[in-house]
Amino acid sequence: MLNVFTLRNGRLVQQEVTDAQALAGIEPVWVDLESAEPRELGWIEARFGLTIPADVLDQDLEESARFYEDEDQEALHLRSDFLIGDEARARNERVAFIVHRSVLFSVHTHDLTVFRLLRLRARRMPGLIENAIDVLLALYLTDAEYSADVLEGIYDALERIGSEILKPRPSDQDASLALTGIAQQEDLNGRIRRNVMDTRRALSFLLRSRHLNADQSQEARQILRDLDSLDSHTAFLFDKINFLMDATVGFININQNKVIKIFSVASVAMLPPTLIASIYGMNFKAMPELEWRLGYPFALVLMVLSVMAPFWYFRKKGWLE
Repeated sequence: MLNVFTLRNGRLVQQEVTDAQALAGIEPVWVDLESAEPRELGWIEARFGLTIPADVLDQDLEESARFYEDEDQEALHLRSDFLIGDEARARNERVAFIVHRSVLFSVHTHDLTVFRLLRLRARRMPGLIENAIDVLLALYLTDAEYSADVLEGIYDALERIGSEILKPRPSDQDASLALTGIAQQEDLNGRIRRNVMDTRRALSFLLRSRHLNADQSQEARQILRDLDSLDSHTAFLFDKINFLMDATVGFININQNKVIKIFSVASVAMLPPTLIASIYGMNFKAMPELEWRLGYPFALVLMVLSVMAPFWYFRKKGWLE
């Protein structure tokens, strides 16, 4: 899919491009390629003289391979991760940016929430974007704001989990559901932290590249300060996640100990009747109760009393609660 955007009265406007001829008559500021087809890549090469390599989205973590400038200084190349905060499957999506001849080219394989938010904002707010670098900075700013919103969602989710697990006597099912929810929020929080780190590296590269004017440099530094606050908030959430995880595991251990305690009490309570039955099960002739007509009911009553006495004692001590 080929999305082409131009500036009109200070607003970002999407242009419909169906063939190479339509693209030739447009002066875009941003060209977004989402799962672009080979013919669309051919249009880009013919119109702008830019060849987008097939490995542009490779997962290479070396900074020199992810952020660099052409030798002739005609293009800036950046590869950044953007957050997709779906509750079902949160993930980081790799996006390749190329700033070439005052046009920003973005290459990715899935639709991104950050891109949709920026397009909506740029259509409603005139003057937000003036050139390709502004689009790139606006994407990073929107990504930081989106990450902040997701962090707020994580906090709210942890609050709900905490209210369930910290209620009096949570069940094993409550604890199991809580562990699942905590693990999901921990994974999402970790992805946000990775996303923040990656965006910080990209902005630092832009500041070093000296392609930003004074206002853009100030904006980049402001975004970096926002990212620092997000970083500290993710650390706070990690602490909260660890607390809830420890509390949940502790409640699970308590419930398991209750079960073990019941078995322990039952086994101790059954020792006296077992002893009585063992004594009267011996086959010695000199046992006076063998000839006693009431010996059998006496033994049964004695065994019942020997079971009730330990339970009464344990209950009095509070060991059965």
